[in-house]
Amino acid sequence: MRVLGIETSCDDTGIALYDSEDGLLAHRLFSQIELHLDYGGVVPELASRDHIRKALPLIRRVMQEANTTPEQIHGIAYTIGPGLAGALLVGAALGRSLSYAWHVPAVGVHHMEGHLLSPWLSPDPPAFPFIALLVSGGHTLLADVQALGRYSILGESVDDAVGEAFDKTAKLLGLGYPGGPAIARAALGGNPQRFSFPRPMTERRKTHGAHPGLDFSFSGLKTAVVTAVQNQTLMPPLIADIAASFEAAAVDVLAIKCEWALEQTGAKQLVVAGGVSANLKLRERLKQLSEKLGVRVYFPRPEFSTDNGAMIAYVGYLRLAADQSEPLSIGARARWSIEEIGVLKT
Repeated sequence: MRVLGIETSCDDTGIALYDSEDGLLAHRLFSQIELHLDYGGVVPELASRDHIRKALPLIRRVMQEANTTPEQIHGIAYTIGPGLAGALLVGAALGRSLSYAWHVPAVGVHHMEGHLLSPWLSPDPPAFPFIALLVSGGHTLLADVQALGRYSILGESVDDAVGEAFDKTAKLLGLGYPGGPAIARAALGGNPQRFSFPRPMTERRKTHGAHPGLDFSFSGLKTAVVTAVQNQTLMPPLIADIAASFEAAAVDVLAIKCEWALEQTGAKQLVVAGGVSANLKLRERLKQLSEKLGVRVYFPRPEFSTDNGAMIAYVGYLRLAADQSEPLSIGARARWSIEEIGVLKT
């Protein structure tokens, strides 16, 4: 089965072709970073318009690179949610229209399920069950993953996602957008111990609930950075120290919560995915944690950490192969919990 994947949930236009026998045939990504740079964040209307301009040319290019014609496509997968409503509708309309024109089924894919299963695009993927840490610009959550489509949220952010905290801190420091790579670059020359920023919700474990203490909060960390820069002249050495101290605090929070989740569930595997999973300090810290606890940790390949069409094509293949498809209609779900995804019947 050969599936075309379309990702337009936010500010990246991702297109890919996945084949059940030959794996990933081709993939292309167009980033809108320069388009949104002056605004310090994504402008939804501009994002939607740019998806309209870029998606079809990218599809043509990917199909040419994979030497694939429409007659060789067996299904279309597109991101149906969560994300920016307008951006999602661009991909949904395009994907559903192509499926109608090419007489093949189409399926809407949950964006975070794409991230969750992105390590399967690597040679040595994990096996079920495992704990997943999903960290991106819009999401921070821990999930107990028992099978395809069987996901239980153990904890999630009660305010900003960690990616949002990186973006806002970078904007505050004048480092530009997107914040994750900007903070990481600035932090390389900084002292992570100069500022004792808080590690919110990690001071002590709560004792109530099935999996206590696994929620996240980053608003207090962000406020601490605001306080640190007040009445200060932001020269490069100070910016580097603040960036390094912020990054260290954010990584600590994520690592502590992962350790608690692994201890509480007894899981022996940890999957870390989403844009923030590309952070090298986070990868280093979680590899150390895995050695300490005797568990295995899995990350997607760097090019599949951020939004991409390959993960959508792969999940679309799994769901189309299980006879799941969308009706002849166009829709999107800007908000959509991974616990609401249908269990994949195999």
